[in-house]
Amino acid sequence: MIEKNSLIIPDEFMINKIHHIRGQKVMLESDLGEHYGVETKVLNQAISRNFQRFPSDFMFRLNEQGGRRKVQKAFKEQGVAMISSVLNSERAINVNIQIIRIFTRIRQMLIDNTDLRLEIEKIKTKLDSHGKNMELVFRFLDELIVQKAEAQPRKRTCFKSDEL
Repeated sequence: MIEKNSLIIPDEFMINKIHHIRGQKVMLESDLGEHYGVETKVLNQAISRNFQRFPSDFMFRLNEQGGRRKVQKAFKEQGVAMISSVLNSERAINVNIQIIRIFTRIRQMLIDNTDLRLEIEKIKTKLDSHGKNMELVFRFLDELIVQKAEAQPRKRTCFKSDEL
């Protein structure tokens, strides 16, 4: 089992190799080959021999505009997990565990951010409501000030003199 202190590749480096393509978080075959310590050709051979393990919801091919001779494959989280079953080295298993943990952390950060956004929206709604209430209070205060300014002095009806 891989321990946090004996990571093969720094998490930050690996996180930078997770791309957002076609609305999915993916890793490219060339980066995975580098992480697993195998040539991309060897990785592709292992995948080709086990093509039934990689359905279209686990990986997809990029279009030819990538500037490479051969069209690259992009692996979703499940495809990355499946690679450890076709590359049976200790390094592949350890790197795979690390990658899956990173994907899990990214997913948790997205969930946390969603919760935070919802809380911020609640606060904004409350502030809008408070702002409207404060406007109403100030409008009533203005009306009271105007009424007081326009009010006629009352006539005294008592018998006391003003000298007291």
